Amino acid sequence: MTDHAPGPPHGREPEPDAEVLRERALAALVTARARTALLTESVEDHDLTAQHSPLMSPLVWDLAHIGNQEELWLLRAVGGQEAIRPEIDGLYDAFEHSRASRPSLPLLPPAEARIYAADVRGRALDILQGTPLHGAARPLERAGFVFGMIAQHEQQHDETMLITHQLRSGPAVLDAPEPHRPAEAAPLPSEVLVEEGPFTMGTSTEPWALDNERPAHRREVDAFFIDTAPVTCGAYRRFIEDGGYGDERWWAPEGWAMVREHALSAPLFWREDAGQWLRRRFGVTEPVAADEPVLHVSWYEADAYARWAGRRLPTEAEWEKAARHDPASGRSLRYPWGDGDPTPEHANLGQRHLRPARAGAYPAGRSPSGAGQLIGDVWEWTSSDFLPYPGFVAFPYREYSEVFFGPAHKVLRGGSFAVDAVACRGTFRNWDLPVRRQIFSGFRTARDA
Repeated sequence: MTDHAPGPPHGREPEPDAEVLRERALAALVTARARTALLTESVEDHDLTAQHSPLMSPLVWDLAHIGNQEELWLLRAVGGQEAIRPEIDGLYDAFEHSRASRPSLPLLPPAEARIYAADVRGRALDILQGTPLHGAARPLERAGFVFGMIAQHEQQHDETMLITHQLRSGPAVLDAPEPHRPAEAAPLPSEVLVEEGPFTMGTSTEPWALDNERPAHRREVDAFFIDTAPVTCGAYRRFIEDGGYGDERWWAPEGWAMVREHALSAPLFWREDAGQWLRRRFGVTEPVAADEPVLHVSWYEADAYARWAGRRLPTEAEWEKAARHDPASGRSLRYPWGDGDPTPEHANLGQRHLRPARAGAYPAGRSPSGAGQLIGDVWEWTSSDFLPYPGFVAFPYREYSEVFFGPAHKVLRGGSFAVDAVACRGTFRNWDLPVRRQIFSGFRTARDA
């Protein structure tokens, strides 16, 4: 995922009254900031300023960047205020400095970064109270979009910071309860059929949807079968034990080159010890859980597994139809389970747990197609390149989505345990380079009917 976040109201839907919108925006901002505080206050200052991987920024950069984006959009763009610290804008411009180069910048030290972010937030909440969200003339403010955009941006960086926590060495500093493991009344089928025909992809009415999710459009999809749950560690281990990482037949040429160059033999953070597979998870080494969705695999690994299994990755359109299309009504739902917001019974979201739930969990979250865990647990690689929908309009700036369109990036769908509900819905699109493994990525497979 990128370091940015926005998207526009092309279409209109009835807006809740101003106070409902304000309460929703306030709750999203407060929830995001509490998570940011947890992720940045659970480590010492030297951990905040260190770069734990060249793939990631120092945590202190993310902290001040969150404040800077909030200042740019809420204080300056909406509130019309003068810049608090204009000299730092360039330091926290994600396009101006690569992640690998950010430790060498004159970044705000932890104490200053916290004071700056808190100052911005206090002013932003004053602006929220005075902004006429209901019936706002400017698309940026309509239905509280800009406040939702900033809450999503902060939650996206919280997920990025959680990735950094996974990459850091040293003892565990984060804790969370294990996901509930309800007994299933009956085993799920391994796959479900999604019938051929059109469906509505994307949205023109979701008020806080980002630009790449828009507009809603008709998409024809042939019949296909799709896994009812993400591929598990146990299933992936069979691919490893069958020599999958040593067999060029299963790999795209670039993926095979990656395997050879880095001597890959398993997902990131896995290692074999005395015949047992272990993994490191947020500072704790533990046995790999066979019934959990596999995590930390690149697109190339997901694609190779699918080929080995005689299947393929679903297209983005197939994934969304399996997740949202309701054959009974002919319409697309906001979420697999319906139009209501996620609850803990529907999906594993919001860093409530620090791992995916076992495959088959959350029966209340299944879609009309019968597929489960399409929201939360693991980001799911699709076979699709990240491309604009017909009628796409960049909003409020083209650097969020438009500059990433093309064959270099693959689409991921569904969110992970590290994603907050405000930044995850049935239309939400994530994207990344096919080599990326540090992200909370897994996959499910499909086949033609």
